[in-house]
Amino acid sequence: MTQRTANVTWSGSLMDGNGTIESVDSGAFGPLDVTWASRTEDPRGLTSPEELIAAAHAACFSMALSHGLAEAGTPPSRLDTSATVTFVPGTGITRIALVVRGSVPGVDATGFAEAAAAAKEGCPVSKALAAVPEITLEASLAS
Repeated sequence: MTQRTANVTWSGSLMDGNGTIESVDSGAFGPLDVTWASRTEDPRGLTSPEELIAAAHAACFSMALSHGLAEAGTPPSRLDTSATVTFVPGTGITRIALVVRGSVPGVDATGFAEAAAAAKEGCPVSKALAAVPEITLEASLAS
């Protein structure tokens, strides 16, 4: 079992306050500043929970897809993945759009799309985000 911890401080009200993601166990990043405005308006160099979710989802999906392809005997040369998280104030996260473009020797477009769909369903972050009303996937091979 693995556990990861992030430490955050917040000062003030939601609309007027501000916070800092002080640290993460690995030391890979932090401190990162966050405000309500960074979630709903111009981020001005600040991050948001949704941006961090997007990064986590894109990374997890890429890892799951890479693993699935390798298990099938066709490891990817490269996967370029983006995740776009849509946040609606008062509603929450309403949509995540995954887009992946891959270079995978020995795999055709249909096989890549099937592997990507399986990775989307099997990725632990996708499973954790199952309450999101819509998670879309666009998968294509690099030419």
